[in-house]
Amino acid sequence: MRITGYRTLTTVQDWGRPVGDANGVFADGVVRVPIVVVETDVGLTGVGLGPHVEIESVFAALDGEDPRGVTALYDRMLRQVFKAGHAGAVFGTIGALDTALWDIKAQAAGEPLWRLLGGRDRRVPAYASGLDIGLGDDELVAAYETYAARGLRAAKIKGGLDVERDRDRLILVRDVLTAAGRGARPGLMLDVNEALTRKQAVRHVGELERTLDLIWVEEPVRRWDAEGHAAVSRGVRASVASGENLTGLEQYRPLLAAGAVDVVQAGAGWGVTHFLRVAALAHAHDLPVSPIGNTPIGLLHAATSVPNHLVSELQELRPPSGVAIDLRIEDGAFVLGDTPGLGLRVDEEAITASRSRLAAPTADGPHIRPERAGQRLLAVGPGAAVPPDHLNPLPS
Repeated sequence: MRITGYRTLTTVQDWGRPVGDANGVFADGVVRVPIVVVETDVGLTGVGLGPHVEIESVFAALDGEDPRGVTALYDRMLRQVFKAGHAGAVFGTIGALDTALWDIKAQAAGEPLWRLLGGRDRRVPAYASGLDIGLGDDELVAAYETYAARGLRAAKIKGGLDVERDRDRLILVRDVLTAAGRGARPGLMLDVNEALTRKQAVRHVGELERTLDLIWVEEPVRRWDAEGHAAVSRGVRASVASGENLTGLEQYRPLLAAGAVDVVQAGAGWGVTHFLRVAALAHAHDLPVSPIGNTPIGLLHAATSVPNHLVSELQELRPPSGVAIDLRIEDGAFVLGDTPGLGLRVDEEAITASRSRLAAPTADGPHIRPERAGQRLLAVGPGAAVPPDHLNPLPS
């Protein structure tokens, strides 16, 4: 079997409501979802969700190779781009291709990927994560009632801009999950998406912990700040979770060496091989690992095979337009199916039809870091979910 080519597609995820975090919001809730399809000479194709930036250069490492040698091909892709570096979206391209190769390998073996990787239990524990900073109270409650109806009893809200608002929102979500669980204590997490300084993070979480018990605070400071994460971890009761935006094991090493992270995360877009290596590194430090991202199908399969998987992020309950997945959500868990490979299929006609809804790239939204992120001295006023950059500037 040989790799003969690839195709790239772009579809949309329509949340039907605003989605975002402390850095910004997509008001229409329509998010672009890039897809890579890898082709072989025997008719098998593999699908990976993720970027296709610099894909011609990266694919040169795969062309004509046997896709079943996936872990060696992963390293070959890293070597292909080592001069310019594999960070950012290029790492996502490697991850998308890697996931597609695992899909092919499992299809060729006639097994779902979770079984091929050595998983025993097809159930993957989940927590709800609504990308919810742009929602009003009623919308927030309605969103988490939907998650609770699927059995989820842990949730992560987006925050970090207004401690009073974060407290109110966490209490609303806590009450929804408590009612659904008939009084059972729910799990609560806060994700601030690198919006705070070290001192701000300790003060912010410390204030919340006067009335709430948080499982973790996520990305309290910049992703690479090992000393800062360690300072936050020492200053609050909650665990510190981070890692979704780290691209390569070399970026994890300083944080783990500093004892800066209590829950090691890996982004869904970075691929299966990356996750397996991150999980092994975390396990060597006696730390749990947790996949992050929407439609993290490859990492869910891989999570069944690692000993230190804690819980996986569940964002939107529906897949992107034109994408079907052999997967269901029940009793607070992802339940993987028996379809060989990832169990992921794309309808290219439906994806083509969705192109009219692809918005042009914008200069705002959660993918753009605000100019004053980490520099605001005061919380924003009530009702301002995501402040413009001119609010609360540093004094001149």
